[in-house]
Amino acid sequence: MADYDVKELDVLVIGAGGAGLRAAIESASLGARTGVVCKSLLGKAHTVMAEGGIAAAMGNVWAEDNWKIHFRDTMRGGKMLNNWRMAQLHAQEAPDRVFELEEWGAAFDRTPDGRILQRDFGGHRYARLAHVGDRTGLEMIRTLQYKAIYLDDLEVFMECTVLRLLVEGGRVTGAIAYWRETGRFVVFRAKATVLATGGIGKAFRFTSASWEYTGDGHALALWAGADMLDMEFVQFHPTGMIWPPSARGILVTEGVRGDGGVLRNSEGRRFMFDYIPPFFAAETADNEAEADRWYDDKRNRRPPELLPRDEVARAINAEVKAGRGSPHGGVFLDIASRRSAEYIERRLPSMYEQFLELADVDITKEPMEVGPTCHYMMGGVRVEPDTCAATVPGLYAAGEVAGGMHGSNRLGGNSLGDLLVFGRRAGAAAAEFARSAGGLGPLDEAQVARICADALQPFANEQGESPYELHRELQQTMQDLVGIIRTESELAEARDRLVGLAARVPGLYAEGNRQFNPGWHLAIDLRAMVAVSTCITLSALERRESRGGHTRDDYPKPDPEYFGKHNHITRLEEDGTVSVHAEPLPEMPPELAELFEEATVS
Repeated sequence: MADYDVKELDVLVIGAGGAGLRAAIESASLGARTGVVCKSLLGKAHTVMAEGGIAAAMGNVWAEDNWKIHFRDTMRGGKMLNNWRMAQLHAQEAPDRVFELEEWGAAFDRTPDGRILQRDFGGHRYARLAHVGDRTGLEMIRTLQYKAIYLDDLEVFMECTVLRLLVEGGRVTGAIAYWRETGRFVVFRAKATVLATGGIGKAFRFTSASWEYTGDGHALALWAGADMLDMEFVQFHPTGMIWPPSARGILVTEGVRGDGGVLRNSEGRRFMFDYIPPFFAAETADNEAEADRWYDDKRNRRPPELLPRDEVARAINAEVKAGRGSPHGGVFLDIASRRSAEYIERRLPSMYEQFLELADVDITKEPMEVGPTCHYMMGGVRVEPDTCAATVPGLYAAGEVAGGMHGSNRLGGNSLGDLLVFGRRAGAAAAEFARSAGGLGPLDEAQVARICADALQPFANEQGESPYELHRELQQTMQDLVGIIRTESELAEARDRLVGLAARVPGLYAEGNRQFNPGWHLAIDLRAMVAVSTCITLSALERRESRGGHTRDDYPKPDPEYFGKHNHITRLEEDGTVSVHAEPLPEMPPELAELFEEATVS
């Protein structure tokens, strides 16, 4: 039997991004012995790549803004498939979470009178993103990290990858992991476990995601028996870098468009005016001259570049397909003709440096080439809104790994608020569960032994195949067949390919030994990536409409009468197959529903 260490905790938090750190801070502050496990080093979480800001209706730029308008924007952006309670809590509590960060030392940009400055972003009626230049995520992680490391009841376990959750007596009782440096196994015994692992971007060929985004948390919850929600909804951010190939997919913040950047095709035409959907027409500038006046006068109207991300991504895709794309297969994002060099370098320092260093492009003088890139998972673990509890006792989820908050499409800036609001709630609920649930029984050593043996199998597969080749095939399958535009025939082909890939995963081969072995790590990560990709594909097959991040070319319109009133629930059945079924949306209370009546929309 494999050797392993055992660590005893009250609350285990898997993931050290914004949601994980905020959950851990709350849990430890309430007196629970809390451990944070992260695949990378502390401070290297993917949250640092979030650039634009934190959406919160503080009213610092527009006094008219309030939580009800933010709630309405979020629901509209998600095409009304959001869990209304999560959207409500987020809109109500995000301002307090921003002020909390400020109290803990976050250095936000300021208005002339000293308040936190807020910028425009796609889908938001008012300028409401609190930001630190275009490095907001980095400042968030820095602030949370320094808050966390001084808490007595919090311990961090770095460069450690979780293999499986431990389930004993129908309850999650911790997890088993391995140290990436040595390959040695470690068992975390915990009364409550919080998943805060982010997304699944590395299953796609072109992605803004970092190397950690291999769907670990989604798969851990699925394998533990938890319900998954609306897994078909994958967001393709409209603007990732297109050139050079080595930089393809790297995110170009929506802040470029929020600060005045416009999208142009190869003809130099500002094409987004051709793609304004009727739903947004009343609140969107009608022509380029009017949009320019919006910037100059700060009038309360959105230029078309600030439509929700799904609308902008589909418009770019359509221009490229029509032969009006840029030389390398995208479109042009132009801020140089609209803002001074001093303004760009001050407001968008990361973007200026990124393009200069990676693409030899000076964005103060010339446009950027951009195109859609896999960016975010709206679907995830089904949770109870107020506590973030999953459907398996002892398990909680917050951030991108949790479903429901964003519906079918996330508005830019809502992710960082989501991390803070629901990270805090998950940490508090997990600490309370750990306090009241009683002790744990004896460790199920047979379960641990099975997981360890399964993890070591790649070293025994001497005639097996390379995990790098299988990963390449998975990424190509998801990019080509389950990407921004989907059809039934292509989704069916992807489903069949994924069956084949899943059958090959047990035969993957890892050379060498367990000490920091990237091939072995990828062989393990592929189990999660294939499992979650299967959930995405099967759920996409079942949703026969176009809504938010899910566009079906064979069903180009939304179906408000059925699919618009149902979520998709994905489960792992006892025979190992994945099932998908529809459940009615939770009913919105009348006082919130009336916010969407025509008479109140102004």
